[in-house]
Amino acid sequence: MSLRQSSLGMCVMVGLISVFAAKAEAQPETRWAVDAAVGIDFSVNGNINSGAIGTLNGQTAAILPSSYSDVYGAGIHFKFGGGYMLNENTEIRGVFTWQTADADLVRLGDLGPSSLYGQYTDYKTLSFDLGLRRYMSVPNSRFRGFGELTLGVAAVEDIDVLLSAPQSNLITDATDFYDQSAAFAWGINVGGLFPVSPQVDISAMIGLRSVGAMAEVDQLVGTGLDDLNSDSARLTFPVVVGVRFKF
Repeated sequence: MSLRQSSLGMCVMVGLISVFAAKAEAQPETRWAVDAAVGIDFSVNGNINSGAIGTLNGQTAAILPSSYSDVYGAGIHFKFGGGYMLNENTEIRGVFTWQTADADLVRLGDLGPSSLYGQYTDYKTLSFDLGLRRYMSVPNSRFRGFGELTLGVAAVEDIDVLLSAPQSNLITDATDFYDQSAAFAWGINVGGLFPVSPQVDISAMIGLRSVGAMAEVDQLVGTGLDDLNSDSARLTFPVVVGVRFKF
């Protein structure tokens, strides 16, 4: 992109923010707000697969536990929602949360004389959460801190894994390693609001977010590898920034 195009884009963005701010300043204060935020999800705890010893394709398999951090690393975190102020310091909220993370090729263990590798499909969830947020004013400052608790239900896309054992001349696609699932989700967050106009705030937030276990598939029954996908809850540490409009 050329310098001229970049400068034009920045001017347009500044102009749009100015228009929104001017309109917001002209409106009376109300109890409603909408916000959007984007950030990074850091994996804290949870295994995409557990460890097990059994048989696969007629050969002895030893599978090592693989954490979400090993397979997916950090992912992307989007939030969009709104809230209603019950009083000056208490807000009830409804938020859609989208989490996605790309998978890396990982070594899962051994199959016969060969190392066993796995390529998982991407991890994707969409949830709707209800939450309660409490605000705390800082003396001699326009900054407001907050803490919140959210509870919701997440739709988790199905996950497949492509298995490869080069020395055993094996490539197999374990489709539906996890079925599409509905999982319980909860979050605990702390953050703050930085006013840029009477009706517009910049937000920053960190916290912990848990999405429950996915639905396991019974294709491994009788192989000794039954428990590979029996414990797949995920805990992450989201760091997000966004913008909030009051109207």
